[in-house]
Amino acid sequence: MELSTTLPTLYEHYTAGGITSGLSVDQPYFTLNNKNISIYSGSLHYYRVPKPYWADRLRKFRAAGLNTVETYIPWNLHEPQPGVYDFGNGGSDFQDFLDLEHFLKLAKQEDLFVILRPGPYICGEWEFGGLPSWLLRERPFKVRTSASTFMNHVTRFFNRLLPMLALLQFTKGGPVISFQIENEYGSTTQKGVFNPDRTYLEQLRSLYLKNGINELLFTSDSPSQYGEAGTLPGVLFQTANFNRDPGKEFRYLAQYQPNKPFMTTELWAGWFDHWGEQHHTVSPRSFSQIYKEILSYPASVNIYMFIGGTSFGFMNGANIEGLNVDNKGYQPDTNSYDYDAPLTEIGDYTEKYYVVKQLIEKYNPIKTKLPQLPRPINRTSLPSTYIQEQLLLIDILSQVQEKVRSNRTMAMEYLPINNGSGQSYGYIVYRKENIDISAGSILKIEGRVCDTVLVLVNGQLVSKPLRTPSDLDRFGYWRLKDSTLTLSSVNLTGATLELVVENWGRVNYGKLNQFYQSKGLWQGKIFINDEEIQGWEIVPLEFKKAWNNKLQGWRKVDDISSPKPAIYRTTFTVEEPKDTFVNMNNWTKGIVIINGFVLGRYVSPLGPQLTLYLPAPLQKSGVNEILVFEHFYAADSITFSAKPIFGSSSFIF
Repeated sequence: MELSTTLPTLYEHYTAGGITSGLSVDQPYFTLNNKNISIYSGSLHYYRVPKPYWADRLRKFRAAGLNTVETYIPWNLHEPQPGVYDFGNGGSDFQDFLDLEHFLKLAKQEDLFVILRPGPYICGEWEFGGLPSWLLRERPFKVRTSASTFMNHVTRFFNRLLPMLALLQFTKGGPVISFQIENEYGSTTQKGVFNPDRTYLEQLRSLYLKNGINELLFTSDSPSQYGEAGTLPGVLFQTANFNRDPGKEFRYLAQYQPNKPFMTTELWAGWFDHWGEQHHTVSPRSFSQIYKEILSYPASVNIYMFIGGTSFGFMNGANIEGLNVDNKGYQPDTNSYDYDAPLTEIGDYTEKYYVVKQLIEKYNPIKTKLPQLPRPINRTSLPSTYIQEQLLLIDILSQVQEKVRSNRTMAMEYLPINNGSGQSYGYIVYRKENIDISAGSILKIEGRVCDTVLVLVNGQLVSKPLRTPSDLDRFGYWRLKDSTLTLSSVNLTGATLELVVENWGRVNYGKLNQFYQSKGLWQGKIFINDEEIQGWEIVPLEFKKAWNNKLQGWRKVDDISSPKPAIYRTTFTVEEPKDTFVNMNNWTKGIVIINGFVLGRYVSPLGPQLTLYLPAPLQKSGVNEILVFEHFYAADSITFSAKPIFGSSSFIF
């Protein structure tokens, strides 16, 4: 049913007569500017959606009846090096995704309020939970605590970020109605090991107040699991995160903060995928039941995610099982963050979307003007394009300018590059020339690889290609400790050994000791036949856009039937760019680069993600270049799809 155009907009209703107050929890229900409000919100991470699509996604939020959009703020993108910022014009590879001020103003333009979750830790299945990797250089290493080695950096970033946000608060005429302090901080609790640091929470709160933030400050956790451990009781408003039994969580909230409204900051609409799993889904019926239960309680709710979007580039996070920090239980996430959300990764409507629209229309007593449903964005399946050229590993390494000499291998974060902030993402190559390798020689890597390693001798791959999920239990991957590999069946003199190590994404969730996530070979020494190898040349392969676009020396493609790491190049031409998917089902493992920008990873033998979303804004009219850095077996062409494909290269569903 279309609402009458005589209805007021959301802002007309809540700002009529002037703005005198913000979001209030001083009674058992929310008020905004002294008017009753139930918050119907959905999560949209602006940095996971191309900027030209922000308006489309936000209008779809409002058309569903939502009155609020919620987003995290990723510190690692906005401050890629200490004191170097990018809020939409800083020149980083993600520059076009980072105009936060524009996103917030656009939300108001689309008649939505905003809930902000600036962290500094955000989780979100995002690389390192949004923390910059250069924090790993600090000693002692204590993130998410009041330790000065951490808080000095947080203070610098927040003193840059919060004044901009202060101008966009609701009470200043902007869209932002509340701010979260930290994120699921109660989950850091470890009995006998760590109790959440309330001095840290107080320091964060103080930073907000000093920078002019006067809207509602809140925390979110599972109250049934962590009680009040992750908040400042009586000071910060407490909310709940869950996907079942809302009554149970709300009863706990009522104990901790009586006579306050109930709020779900994260109702999980679906779930995310790790590589090697089946694609996660939650049925519309199950989702509808719990959403209805929350609205009828009555309680306010933010749907996480309302649109998941994409973890472009190297920005996928990971989980880790157990309390060890040696990488044994590592589980990297896929780049697709579809999340089985009400809006798909590419912004299409789902059955859950219409469930939300119908239930809000039923339960929201305050009727305001809603836009018509925007039309779905056009997408296409492009013609296949054959691979034209390639660069072998030796060609690739010769074009890296910043190389480091070190007696022993080291983690990528400690390389003296990027103005002393180290290497954050991509690959790191440890190279040793002029060594004699006798037949049957055994390479040994002490500790665990962080996270995968390719071994080449004289440019030839000697480690085994990834074929099945069980290969993750063998040499080349993090699961095996003190791993060994036979290097040659013949005697070699003056040989070159290359160890290509991939950072597959740092852990974004866990106990504090699980956040020590340095990448590369750093847990021990490297041996050949029990003799330590020293004197390494270390080459960072960051795959930054400027470097990708300057690659040269392309050669004809040789035999693709033999496995080897190489960059393959092809092009496609379009007059009018449209959304599409790059189908990597016939490739093995690696990354796809479009016009210099790293689109994401593919791991076809594992799945469940077989296609990479290629939005129109990342294309250009005319000739577009695709580069593929393949670890093992390449295909002779790139194919496309008009829809996502989930499964594995041997099983598609």
